[in-house]
Amino acid sequence: MTKVAVVILNWNGEKLLNEFLPQVIANSQVEGVEIIVADNASTDASIQLLKTKFPTLSIIQLDKNYGFTGGYNRALKQVKAEHIVLLNSDIAPAPNWLPPLIEEMDAYSQTAICVPKIKSYREPAYFEYAGAAGGFIDKYGFPFCRGRIFNEIEEDKGQYNQSGAIFWASGAALMIRSKLFFECGGLDEDFFAHMEEIDLCWRLKNRGYQVKYIANSEVYHLGGATLDYQNPRKVYLNFRNNLFLLVKNIGKHKLLLKLTQRMLLDGIAAVKFLVSGEFRNISSVFMAHLSFYRLFGKMYRKRLNNLKKVKTTRHKEIYTKSVIVQFFIKNKKKFSELEGLG
Repeated sequence: MTKVAVVILNWNGEKLLNEFLPQVIANSQVEGVEIIVADNASTDASIQLLKTKFPTLSIIQLDKNYGFTGGYNRALKQVKAEHIVLLNSDIAPAPNWLPPLIEEMDAYSQTAICVPKIKSYREPAYFEYAGAAGGFIDKYGFPFCRGRIFNEIEEDKGQYNQSGAIFWASGAALMIRSKLFFECGGLDEDFFAHMEEIDLCWRLKNRGYQVKYIANSEVYHLGGATLDYQNPRKVYLNFRNNLFLLVKNIGKHKLLLKLTQRMLLDGIAAVKFLVSGEFRNISSVFMAHLSFYRLFGKMYRKRLNNLKKVKTTRHKEIYTKSVIVQFFIKNKKKFSELEGLG
């Protein structure tokens, strides 16, 4: 069995593979590491590129585009490795990025997932939106990161160079024990894409495992290569999937209150979109809620199944205040400024 399989999920990403794969290969020359490209039935020249320019890499070809969640679930069933890295096709790892992650997994059996520092490929001095220096959520389920709250992104000045426990790890560059990935059911395909990694981390944390940020491992992420952060499709997925997160994972006797609070907050967000003239995003919020109501029963059944395996729902990485209040009302734009957490 391979020690670590770095699995890159691709869909029509010929240009990204051509630009980023050489950097992945050059900086992943570690004993026991295999690089695999899983292709979601691309219609461009991705496969031809891989076979001609990168002939030593393993390729898993799927029969259609299953999205991020379905693509990885199917591809990883064909991978035999102790640890698996989910790596976006637009990631450029820094030298020596893998050994610190492997060392964490070898040293601490309760660490289920670990993640490197994620910085911007375009502006290397800054953190990147999707992950930064590790993810957290607030009491309403809104995600944020050390180094990035909403669209406010910090410069990396070494302020988050301390490794440690976080709530969620970005799926852009995530190492997970393969055994635990399958034991907890993998990625939830009803999410399709966006926040599925938060759900995965939350399920594992509820089972008593830890998610860690490893500061001395770095990667650089192009970001927005699939969907721009303000794309209405992404707005739809984020609003809907965030509600899925709560239903599936929040502790007993808290669900009704949290959903009521979130409905109010989502309504406020829709009004904000209206005032700013973002009419397509209003539609995205409305459609997200319709999809959520339609799938509520299915998510609730998943919740009941998850509750059977829960060891704890109390996590110190859940911010006990509202990140929305802190950011928009109290003008706290940096993680280090958040009251009661920074």
